[in-house]
Amino acid sequence: MRLDKYLKISRIIKRRTIANEACDAGRVLVNNKPERASYAVKVGDQIEVQLGTKPLKVEVVSINEYAKKEDAALMYKVL
Repeated sequence: MRLDKYLKISRIIKRRTIANEACDAGRVLVNNKPERASYAVKVGDQIEVQLGTKPLKVEVVSINEYAKKEDAALMYKVL
């Protein structure tokens, strides 16, 4: 799954366009490297999003094409 789509479905970022722009601006790091929105997310990847004042660092636990609001938080583990 694409990085921008994963960020949207897991509800880390609310909109895919904002996730795409954050990737283009270098505000999204995967395994401590800036990645493009087209990066293929894998289980075990560590994603750091630098939006706002405090960066959010998570580890990918599962990848689902669709997720309900209650299940979205189960797709990642906050580090």
